[in-house]
Amino acid sequence: MIRPVDRETVAVYETRAPDWRDARPARFVERAEALAAAADPGGVRVDLGCGAGKHLPHLGEPVVALDAAFAMLELAREIAPGAWCVQADLEALPFRRGALGAAWARASYLHVPKVWLPWALAELHRSLALEAPIHLTMRAGDAEGALPDDDFPGRFFAHWQPDALRRVVLGAGFSIDELAVEPGEWLHVRARRARTLPDSVGPDLRALLVGLNPSEFSADAGVGFARPGNRFWPAALAAGLVTRDRDARHALLVDRVGMTDLVKRATTSASGLTAVEYREGAARVESLVRWLRARVVCFVGLTGYRAAVQADATAGVQPAAFGGALTYVMPNPSGANAHVTPAGLAEHLRAVRALADPP
Repeated sequence: MIRPVDRETVAVYETRAPDWRDARPARFVERAEALAAAADPGGVRVDLGCGAGKHLPHLGEPVVALDAAFAMLELAREIAPGAWCVQADLEALPFRRGALGAAWARASYLHVPKVWLPWALAELHRSLALEAPIHLTMRAGDAEGALPDDDFPGRFFAHWQPDALRRVVLGAGFSIDELAVEPGEWLHVRARRARTLPDSVGPDLRALLVGLNPSEFSADAGVGFARPGNRFWPAALAAGLVTRDRDARHALLVDRVGMTDLVKRATTSASGLTAVEYREGAARVESLVRWLRARVVCFVGLTGYRAAVQADATAGVQPAAFGGALTYVMPNPSGANAHVTPAGLAEHLRAVRALADPP
């Protein structure tokens, strides 16, 4: 199991929780109140990485206090006796799909290693209701690791440049209302949970599968290629590329196969997508491939690759790398693409597996 929030960081908060409470005032209270005002009345709000709980009174009710450090939850209960207190990690949020109406995360996701932030935000996307607002506060910069002048030494921090953070948040399935840089230190992200699929990606990928865009059916189901008539998952299982049906989480964490889309906008069919959307999406995916250093990238559908990369491309291994990775293009597995058989799709995915697992 992955653990994006460093265990040593959690240990610092466990052992020094009262010191933290006394040293750190509640910052950006007005932003917490604005988030509460934007949430649907009665929707469950959550403070992710609540610390001593100083923002809880500003988030409205009902509210959940979530932290990986139990000592912090004990302090939060003193400040907000009516809050539901939950000890959990950001990469494994213990909420049913769509349970939350708003999420506040003040300086918590900055403890997640950069390569695992897409996964942690995908967990948040899964837990939120459609259009639910979020507010994330992150550190601006490039560094990753311990701070040399930290007054609570032993903690891990990931700093982000605005453009890189924007790409990750968009890839995680959010529409961004604001990404503001506060001079000297902080990045504020205000966004909403969009009707789309979040990227399922992380480090050490054998293969990254790139769909055209999520169908509305798949977006609502929470997994790509979910429609019963789609042949992708049976073909991927037959090829041995993945080992569990319609489970992107298992594909990433066990099979080391990631999934994303050229275009994040969900539609009833891909016919309404534009060449501009494909090209802009290809730029985002290319940066993702370069960043995570996937071994192989496979475009699932010729249409998007032809629109964004090479107009005369044919199925199979491509002569040019994409984002530095070996590149394969295969036909669309939709049931509407009837001239391609399930056996043919499985053969394409066997070729992808062979590229991902060379002798």
